[in-house]
Amino acid sequence: MHPNLEGALEILKALGLPRAQLNERSALCLLAILNLTPDKSWSQAENPLIGITPMMEFSRVHYGKEYAPNTRETFRRQTMHQFIEAGISLYNPDKPTRPVNSPKAVYQIEPEALKLIRKYGTSQWEPALEAYLATRETLVERYAKEREQNRLPVQIAPGKQIHISQGEHSELIKAIIEDFAARYVPGGILIYAGDTGDKWGYFDEELLSRLGVRVNSKGKMPDVILYYPEKDWLLLIESVTSHGPVDGKRHDELARLFKDSSAGIVYVTAFPNRAVMARYLSVIAWETEVWVADAPSHLIHFNGVRFLGPY
Repeated sequence: MHPNLEGALEILKALGLPRAQLNERSALCLLAILNLTPDKSWSQAENPLIGITPMMEFSRVHYGKEYAPNTRETFRRQTMHQFIEAGISLYNPDKPTRPVNSPKAVYQIEPEALKLIRKYGTSQWEPALEAYLATRETLVERYAKEREQNRLPVQIAPGKQIHISQGEHSELIKAIIEDFAARYVPGGILIYAGDTGDKWGYFDEELLSRLGVRVNSKGKMPDVILYYPEKDWLLLIESVTSHGPVDGKRHDELARLFKDSSAGIVYVTAFPNRAVMARYLSVIAWETEVWVADAPSHLIHFNGVRFLGPY
């Protein structure tokens, strides 16, 4: 193992990273966000803005470690997410409102962490590490507050808000909860709102369970679930900005997932505008509803005996 990789692992351990992050992948990520190539010493660490794919390329070019393209999510979820939580890395410091799932997302070493790491291998390392660890909790809290400030507030009931990640997809989820629900599900209760930054953005699991549904496969959840007590309907809503309308396959998936519901099931696809909707008209399933956020007072009904009802 290259000395820089060994050093990176020792630094991560000293900074208190969990055991699951004390591995070669995480060490390479640290070296990448420092642009610490094999010919450089720790005092030469830098602070570039770098995305996941360039990190993987850095690992291949400079340290001979090649990762398959489908491991991008592992880098993001199993290393960089923990770096952010630990205050080691900043996320989109150039544009904090950039959507979580944006291909332009970048990371950067946190300034105080950079100052510390540049002292690694010198007599200054131990005292600098002690001083850094004494203040790190405050630092982590500060960055957590800043991230929260950049999230999107969503009114889910009078006087009650949740916050979801920024981005076009989240804007549409906000419109579904605040506009669609107010028009078509008066007195409705939000059960679930997905979030591109945290799949379980908001989840009233207890209410869904009382309606007979127990979910153990979060990846198959629709973007929004609303309960309409007056009619005893459960509305399953997909928010579509780039993919994923309620087509025949998705209709069958949701029907299986919610087959034990005591409430009637209503399937809805929401689009931000008619231009996006037009791309999917040929695949939208029958017996579903379509709502377009820029024409909120209209619903498009794809056949069936009842309008906006369970089938």
